[in-house]
Order: sequence, then C-alpha cells, then structure tokens
Amino acid sequence: MQKVKVLHIIKSLGRGGAEMLLPQTLKIHNQERFEFHYLYFLPWKDQMVQEIMSFGGKVTCFSASNNIQLLQQSRNVIGYCKENKIDVIHCHLPWSGFLGRMIHKKSGIPLIYTEHNIQERYHIATKVLNKLSFNFQNMAIGVSKDVTRSIKENINPKIPVKTVLNGVNTEFFKRDLKKGDSIREKFNIPTEAIVVGNIAVFREQKALPVWLKAFKKIISEFPNVYGILVGAGPLEGEIKSLIVELELSSNLILPGLQTDTVSYFSAMDIFMMSSDFEGLPIALLEAMSMECAVVSTKAGGVTEVIREKKDGLLCETGESDCLAKHVSYLIDNDGIRKEFQKSARERVKNAFSLKTMVNELEDCYLELSGGVKSERVKSKE
Repeated sequence: MQKVKVLHIIKSLGRGGAEMLLPQTLKIHNQERFEFHYLYFLPWKDQMVQEIMSFGGKVTCFSASNNIQLLQQSRNVIGYCKENKIDVIHCHLPWSGFLGRMIHKKSGIPLIYTEHNIQERYHIATKVLNKLSFNFQNMAIGVSKDVTRSIKENINPKIPVKTVLNGVNTEFFKRDLKKGDSIREKFNIPTEAIVVGNIAVFREQKALPVWLKAFKKIISEFPNVYGILVGAGPLEGEIKSLIVELELSSNLILPGLQTDTVSYFSAMDIFMMSSDFEGLPIALLEAMSMECAVVSTKAGGVTEVIREKKDGLLCETGESDCLAKHVSYLIDNDGIRKEFQKSARERVKNAFSLKTMVNELEDCYLELSGGVKSERVKSKE
C-alpha cells in the first residue's frame, strides 16, 4: 500500500500547545499508512524537533526571521512538496495558514488548516487576511466547538469546517510519584506541602499577572503553599519583576522552559490557569490527565472540558480573587481536592483521547488524498 505523505507547516517548533501536539500525535499515527513531514521557520524555536524526529518525522527548517520572510518561502516549500511528492498539506496557526493557501493556489495540493484560537482575539490585520483567504483551502478544523463557532460567525466560509477536539496521550501523561518527589526535593518543597502550578508560554494571552495576584492572596492565607510556574516567553522580564514586587520569591519557583513536563505536573496538586482566551488548551488536558485538581478561568474551550464542580472550579477571566478563593477552598478540603484529581483524569480519558483525535485527522487526510478509509492498525496511546 502506497503511503499518504502529509506535510505539516507551522511557524515554529517551540513549546506552544499546537507545536507540542505534533510529536504526541505522530507517536500514535499509523505510519504504515502515512508518512509525515514537518516544515518550520524560526530556527531558534526548535524544542520539538528532536522528539518529532525520534518518532519518525522528517523535519526541515526554512529560516525566516519575520512573517514577510515566512511568506517569501513559498517557492522553497513548493519545491519541497514536489521533491517529496506530498499528498496533503496541514497548516497550523494563521501565518503558516496564509503560506499554505498561497501554495495550494499555485500547486493544487490539498490543504487542511487547523485553527487553534477564536477569530475575535486576533489582530485586525490577521482577521482581515484570514477572512480574505480562508476559502483558498479544502478544509478547516477548529480545535473546539467555540473555535468552530468563531470561524463560522466571523468568516462564514464556503469550505467545510469540522471540529476535531484536541486530545491528550493519557498513557504518557500519567502521574509519577517518584518524579514528583524528585522535583520537590530539587526545590526544597516539603513532601506534605500543597503545590499550585501552571505550565505556560509567558505571553499576554495567559494573563500571568492575574495568576501571580491570585497566588499572592493564596499564600497570604496559606504561607506553606508553594507555586511552580513552568515556562518562558516574551513577558518573562515583566513576570519576574512582578514576582519581586509581590514578594513571592520565597514561595514561587520558576524553573524556566522544561521538556520533562511529566515530572513537574507530578509535583503539582492544583493546576491554576488564568488565561484571557484559549482555543482548547493542551496544558489543561495534560494537567487533568496527570491528576491535578483544576481551577481555571472560563477561557474559550476550557468550558467544554471542565464541568463546573465536577472536574474543577471556574472563574470569569481576569478575576484573581475568584481564582484564589477556589484554590483556597481546595487546599482546605482534601477530600474534594482528591475527588477532582480523579475525575479530571477520567474526564480526559473518556472525552479527550488523543487516539480519537488522530483517527479523525487520518480520515481527513485520506478523504483529501483520494484514499479510502480503511481498517487502522491498532496502536497504543
């Protein structure tokens, strides 16, 4: 059987949610039926490259330092597609999507675009370009019902738009007590202490100042609680300054960018997320799979995942007092916190399986490549 060759195009292979899904999905894709290629453009954001290659992906970087240079790579990308006989292109996030549409118009190669955010949150130029070019592709995917709604309301496209929910590999993201203890030991966190954590790119969307203000209120009431804020990004300097200003340094750990997120999730009791907007956040699904109790803002697809008072507790965006109140409630109530930890994992196992997501993507690839849906080779998550 001839393999269907799929080319993923994405701006970077750093540690964003969309980027981190690529090696996770590749790991369980049917590679007897499909061959996967990956193109990215920011050479300094390459944290996912080795992991993708270790799972059999073919990775290439066409260096571009800005969005205009990215679009100027169209000739190189078309050459790559011809040389490697690519059957389907799958683009992620707007600027890669714009490039993919240019390539589709010139080459005729079938194109899928995955939208990871709602249109309302994009810069006006991005929204206009998206609306003007959206029909120059074969299919669009929204990572949550809210993202799909946003596409239909703001763009009203003529092409099919499907919802393919983001998923998590629940076998990989599984709590490991030894790894969690090693993180606690490394940072001198007592075994019995409650740890409130988050893993995020330090950018405006994540509203980390709100997170820090909530954490300040939490440790004012519970001085023995510790925080772990994993990540890096453009607002790192601002975040570090605010930590000093709020006098959080003795209780809050900033380990920076980490590849071994399983160890850090395993050290957390509560995952607190303060985002202003989201598509369907991967870190949230991973935290739930890792049996972290969740307190989050009602950002985008979060409300499609968390069932209030069953899988976690929710607040309106920007409300640090509410986040602090809910976390404090879980600190005070061990039994409820442990119930949320168990129900969170069951929720993602039952409704947000990475295998389901991969199956749906493979059906899209086969549909666009002219293939026929066939019995898949069973693979473990």
